[in-house]
Formats: sequence, C-alpha cells, structure tokens
Amino acid sequence: MLNIILMGPPGAGKGTQAMKIIAKYQIPHISTGDMFREAIAEGTPMGKTAAGFINAGNLVPDDVTIALVRERLSKPDCAHGYLLDGFPRTIPQAEALDTLAKEIKRPITLVIDFECARPELIRRISGRRVCAVCGAPYHVDTLKPKVEGICDLCGGKLIQRKDDNVESLIVRLEAYESKTKPLLEFYKKRKLLVSVDGLKGVDVLFQELVPLLDRIGTK
Repeated sequence: MLNIILMGPPGAGKGTQAMKIIAKYQIPHISTGDMFREAIAEGTPMGKTAAGFINAGNLVPDDVTIALVRERLSKPDCAHGYLLDGFPRTIPQAEALDTLAKEIKRPITLVIDFECARPELIRRISGRRVCAVCGAPYHVDTLKPKVEGICDLCGGKLIQRKDDNVESLIVRLEAYESKTKPLLEFYKKRKLLVSVDGLKGVDVLFQELVPLLDRIGTK
C-alpha cells in the first residue's frame, strides 16, 4: 500500500513529483492547506474548530491539525493509499501521525526525501510559477507552459507566490533545517526513509521512483 510522505526543502521538487505520483497511482494528494479548506467547507466539527483559529489569524494547534489528519485519512478515498505533503513538520507531529495511522490501519509505508543544494533551490524558487486556479506548478526555465502565463491544465493565470523570493526562501530554509530536517532521522530509524537526488530532471527522477513505488505498493 502506498501511504507516502514527501519531504525536502522548498523548491526540491516535491510538488512536481507529487503530481506524477498521484496521476499514475490514483491516490489522493493531501496537503495541510487543502485539508483545512476541505474540512472548513464541509463544516465538520474539527473544520469549525480550525476555522476559529485561522479566522483569528492564529496558527492551528497540533492537536487540532492531527485530529484533522485523522479525519482526512479515514475517508474512503485513502483506503488504497495517500500522499502527504507538508505534514508532519515536527517530531511531535510525526509521533502523533505514527500512532493515528496505525490506529486506523493505514500506516506510513514510505518517506521520500528530496535532496537539493541551496544555490539550485534559489534558482528554482525565484523562477517558480503556479496556477492561480488549480495550483499546478511551472518554471520559467525548466517547466514552461504551452502558452506563456497560462496553465496547460485549466487555462488559469500563472502567478508568482509572494514568498517565492530569495529573502523569504532563506527564512523558510532555516525553519526547515531547525524543525523539519530532524524528522529524517526519525523515519530513518523506522526504515521508512529513501533519499533521492532532487537535482535530476523531472522525468528521469520519476522513472527512478516508479520501481520503488511499485514494490512498496504491492506489499
């Protein structure tokens, strides 16, 4: 079963590979942002609780976030696998996820860490564009749309996120190094971690991932 977590610094290629993985293996792509928006839109009890923090401009506490993750992973579309992106971010979150995933009998089966040097991350981030409608990723150099400024998938306008600049990236990288990177050792000890070279081309890297994903998916 493919119950996957994608890890790596901003710009390492997680989003692009996530799109390829979910398209091939037909598993839901779950990000914390999407999860919050979905729960709030559906009016679930935890969604209402999260909305109270978000609307007040506060961070959603771990216990609420974890409860939302449990709610989302328990849905029928996750019965045959899921891909988590952006969660967990800390050791306490990882420990809680480990417990709840086993409780609902959908344990993590693979953690993929995308490694990438800082100069390349800066180049990638500063040239990154996303669709304002569907969120599909593009790049001014390496992943251009068929029509400049227009999303190939839905025709939406491509934009540059406000935090996709060098100054913001440095802050995000420092946060990743201090809070999220220790998770790699956490999953390494559990023999779930596989590190890949994020510097490789999108298609080359995906073709290297496929045999691994096929093998894990049949267990």
